[in-house]
Amino acid sequence: MTEQNETGSKPVKKMDLNRREMPKQQPEVRITNFQEVALGYAAETAIEEAMRCLQCRKPGCVPNCPVGIDIPGFIAAIDQRDFQSGVNILKQKNALPSVCGRVCPQEEQCESGCILTKRKSSVAIGRLERFLGDWEAILGDDAPPEIAPATGKKVAIIGGGPAGLTAAVDLARFGHSVIVFEALHKMGGVLSYGIPEFRLPKAIVDREVNYLRRLGVEMRTDYIIGKTRSIDSLLEEVDAVFVATGAGLPWFMEMPGNNLNGVYSANEYLTRINLMKGYDFPSAATPVKQHRKVAVLGGGNVAMDCARTALRLGAEVSILYRRSREELPARLEEVENAEEEGIIFRYLTLPVRAIGDDHFQVKALECIRMELGEPDASGRRSPVRVPESEFVLDFDCVIHAIGNSPNPLIPASTPGLEISKRGTIVTDLETGMTSKERVWSGGDVASGAATVINAMGAGRRAATSIHAYLCEPVPWPRGEGA
Repeated sequence: MTEQNETGSKPVKKMDLNRREMPKQQPEVRITNFQEVALGYAAETAIEEAMRCLQCRKPGCVPNCPVGIDIPGFIAAIDQRDFQSGVNILKQKNALPSVCGRVCPQEEQCESGCILTKRKSSVAIGRLERFLGDWEAILGDDAPPEIAPATGKKVAIIGGGPAGLTAAVDLARFGHSVIVFEALHKMGGVLSYGIPEFRLPKAIVDREVNYLRRLGVEMRTDYIIGKTRSIDSLLEEVDAVFVATGAGLPWFMEMPGNNLNGVYSANEYLTRINLMKGYDFPSAATPVKQHRKVAVLGGGNVAMDCARTALRLGAEVSILYRRSREELPARLEEVENAEEEGIIFRYLTLPVRAIGDDHFQVKALECIRMELGEPDASGRRSPVRVPESEFVLDFDCVIHAIGNSPNPLIPASTPGLEISKRGTIVTDLETGMTSKERVWSGGDVASGAATVINAMGAGRRAATSIHAYLCEPVPWPRGEGA
């Protein structure tokens, strides 16, 4: 719909503030299964949502996309019912649209730049991206893109997660021979081991990975660089190496009792359930102990994933968070889903000790009440302990979901690779170059734990830099940044 602007000189599109909601399983149904919660747009709904885009002359959404997708372009294609063109536009910059459309925080990135945000009704960019990715899987031609003539150059990528897979796509399209080494038995990284089936079905991850195989990318699983062989050994056989090993070393709150049975890191818990399909026991071979009352420590997206997973396995679940709801770092959508499903949120609560029984099994948490003080460096109000406010809560499982850092295996086995105080690989922020010649790095191993799309952006930047270097080698600059 259009209307005249104030000068009457040119018709302009009328704002449609009615953002189309995505259907999803009802809470009482979805807590009994591991099927995907959000059901996606139907074609007509996607077209209606696409029609809301004002096609701005200077779109604010594109600069906020870490991989630089032509967002107005693919939305216009949906509006015109040319879904294949929309897919083609998406895949120029994003090889994992069905993944990103589900797990990326669009509300903090591309959608935050939408002009309709001023009316609290931004275009649902992520949902439209998901629609195109899923449409392609069912009805699209799914043809691989044109690949440049072979260059004769070979690149090794360490880590089969979002950063590594994205770099692999771009390097293969440039004509280089690419091999991806993955420590686990399945590609995907955090997409496979970290994000639950009900939020990201693994069939979708497998589909996106198979797209890379069709580009000629070689993949080796159960292969641990830094143990099976070193980066220096790899460099004798390849022209460049891209390190994208993520942030898989879990953090624990420092408190007594972390060595008790029933105390897990989020990484271990989610890996058992997702990658090893513990949720499908006994059909799958990985048993998971059935807990009665589960405590999840933390307030981010991983905490929500752990809590909602434990709930589906039959437990009563509480999230313990030392600040209030307003300071939760998790996506609002994930918080609302958890609330709808019956997760108990215990705000302003700090665990200080895990208590065990005579068999070294956790049975309770000693906690202390908190109150909020002045904002800290993150902008959130600092939690302050309330004196003499200790109390005990009954739990037979405790999951620490407070963050991760890079595994130290690569730094420890790679001389000449500069590492920051945080344990991340020091890189040039624009190129991903490290202090070691012919070695690039990107994603969580360089930035610290971040989002899937940020890791993909790092993979794209590194691939562009690697390609430029392989085509015209120059004296190696020392990386700075991170």
